[in-house]
Amino acid sequence: MAYQTSLQSQTMEMLVAYRQKPSVHLRNRLVRLNMGLVRKVAHRLAHQCAEPYEDLEQCGCLGLITAIERFDPTQGFAFSSFAVPYIRGEILHFLRDRANPVRIPRRWQQLSRDGAKARQELIMELGRQPTDQEIANTLDLSMQEWRAVKLATSNRVPLSLNARVSSNYSQQADSAMTLGDTLVDAYAQMMQTNQEDRLELQQALDQLEEHTRDMIESVFVHQQSRQEVAQRIGVSPVTVTRRIKKGLDELVGLVQNSAVLPLEI
Repeated sequence: MAYQTSLQSQTMEMLVAYRQKPSVHLRNRLVRLNMGLVRKVAHRLAHQCAEPYEDLEQCGCLGLITAIERFDPTQGFAFSSFAVPYIRGEILHFLRDRANPVRIPRRWQQLSRDGAKARQELIMELGRQPTDQEIANTLDLSMQEWRAVKLATSNRVPLSLNARVSSNYSQQADSAMTLGDTLVDAYAQMMQTNQEDRLELQQALDQLEEHTRDMIESVFVHQQSRQEVAQRIGVSPVTVTRRIKKGLDELVGLVQNSAVLPLEI
């Protein structure tokens, strides 16, 4: 307890001095003095991942340095309480960057590592590559589970969009399509669909009676009111409304019929 109090007091004195006059030498002394915080966090997280402890410790040191740079002794906080979130955050950031996008069960991750070790041991023992059945027997697994572990491991890292895919039309690697080439461009597909819909609608409109088509286009395309259309044509607004309704019903029927017939472009 006395040692802990002395450590905290020494750390605070050095942090005050560093705040007043920063130096690499003083910062390094603070890092060495507080490495216990880094080791404590790194040990705890090492049991939750497959990354080497040394890598976690190095990342924790970066978090500790950040805490030293940002700590303000005048705020009255304990440095350990201030530093631990920075240390933990730096390690977790490293683990997120290292994590595979596709997560597989922790047991299967361990079985994959055990399988690689068993394969090497069987090669030394048998003098050849072992079969899947021999590896499964060594791990005391069924063939079904071992194959599931292998499949999950092989699919853990996603393929690059630049990866080549085989083509039925070409056997040459330099002319094969990439995986990205096979993906559908949603925006382009939407624009193509819209264009087809416009052509289909225009063909249906062209089949309407001329005055009815003019009324529909004036109201729905050119955003004119029924009153304006009636004044221009010389009929009542009621007549415009009635003919537009009749034209729309006819238009729906034409569009529905064209859905089962090829477009004439």
